[in-house]
Amino acid sequence: AQLAESGGGLVQAGGSLRLSCAAFGFTFDGAAIAWFRQAAGKKREGVACISGSDGSAYYADSVKDRFTISTDNIKKMVYLQMDSLQPDDTGVYYCGIDPHGTASPSLLNYGMDYWGEGTLVTVSS
Repeated sequence: AQLAESGGGLVQAGGSLRLSCAAFGFTFDGAAIAWFRQAAGKKREGVACISGSDGSAYYADSVKDRFTISTDNIKKMVYLQMDSLQPDDTGVYYCGIDPHGTASPSLLNYGMDYWGEGTLVTVSS
């Protein structure tokens, strides 16, 4: 089982990016799936999480109303649509999954059981 992120890159402030995460060997039903990010010199922080069962989604205050997390349960894909990007959004973005977890706002404060390698997002001012 593994997670593989893609879609990172360089974008100007105000622009958009869509990150994708392919979840090989995982079942989304009953799982919590999340996107975290880590800026240089800072600890990893939760950005958004979603329930693989019912699609309930939760966001960090810093990205609320700008980012949207979604899943395709048939393709086993997780997406993060990022709009109105700002330089503070720069960092490595990681996809994570807890196969038996419950998506909730507090989940963004904890780690996940499995992680991908990450994809770099750079927002220029």
